[in-house]
Amino acid sequence: MEKADHGGGIDAAAARFGGSRPEWIDLSTGINPEAWPVPPLPTEAWTALPDHGAQAALLAAAQEFWRVPDGAEIVAAAGASALIARMPALCPTAASIPGPTYNEHARAFRAAGLTVGDGPAPARVIVHPNNPDGRLWPATETAPRLLVIDESFCDVTPEASQIARAAEPGVVILKSFGKFWGLAGARLGFAIARRDTLTGPSGHLSDLLGPWAVSGPALHIGAQALRDTAWAEATRRRLTQDSARLDALMTAQGATLAGGTTLFRLYEVEDAARWQTHLARHRIWTRIFPYSTRWLRLGLPPAQGWARLEAALATTPEPAA
Repeated sequence: MEKADHGGGIDAAAARFGGSRPEWIDLSTGINPEAWPVPPLPTEAWTALPDHGAQAALLAAAQEFWRVPDGAEIVAAAGASALIARMPALCPTAASIPGPTYNEHARAFRAAGLTVGDGPAPARVIVHPNNPDGRLWPATETAPRLLVIDESFCDVTPEASQIARAAEPGVVILKSFGKFWGLAGARLGFAIARRDTLTGPSGHLSDLLGPWAVSGPALHIGAQALRDTAWAEATRRRLTQDSARLDALMTAQGATLAGGTTLFRLYEVEDAARWQTHLARHRIWTRIFPYSTRWLRLGLPPAQGWARLEAALATTPEPAA
């Protein structure tokens, strides 16, 4: 299987540049640094096998929050990545995945022995907004048999969601809980589509995932967080302000905004690896890409991390001529 290319990896960064894990600020992901405040969980969430009632509560909250259309059903799993890995089972054929984009989609189809390209194919995957450039795709995108719309970052711009298309034959909407709510460790994601769309040659997606696909704590946390619409609205406002603040810091040092969402920003710089190394020496980890020497992606720092980032950027040398 091809090597995964992700953000994160603080342990490896610390091994390379020094420092202990708590010293580092991880800006290499697009995870909300100010997470939804998790309340104390009932003991049963930890001690009992997840039961039907807890799952039903989560799915009801998800249906209401995302305004899932009639005719579509929701499958919850241990993170969007678990669902991405299963998408080839719904349509085991060649896939069109226009890039650059989140690489796990192509990796999943190739791992299943299927061909991936950017031309016409029976299956098509789009990431909306796209990662890493934030591109929004038109609702006219189609595929003959399967269209996967990965909306892992779309909760910052709910008005752009194509969730209404989940009632169309062959369309699957993927949602990530960990990014917008800042609780990536909970491992929770959703696939939303018609039942026949979620059924491939090997069976229904929920059967492929097996029993207890979501942990008891994640079921409990997800159901509560999805119903906290006041927090979601306030968070969107804060993310808009913080992403503008990050843009101001980076452009003042010569970077050019190349895209992104309010959870992550993509900048064009003279030498992305040089910027990453400089910031890493300040124990700040960022994201570069194997297909571009000029793209640098930063997530938002936590409230206590802004001063560190500002100090590090103040000493960033001018990009080499």
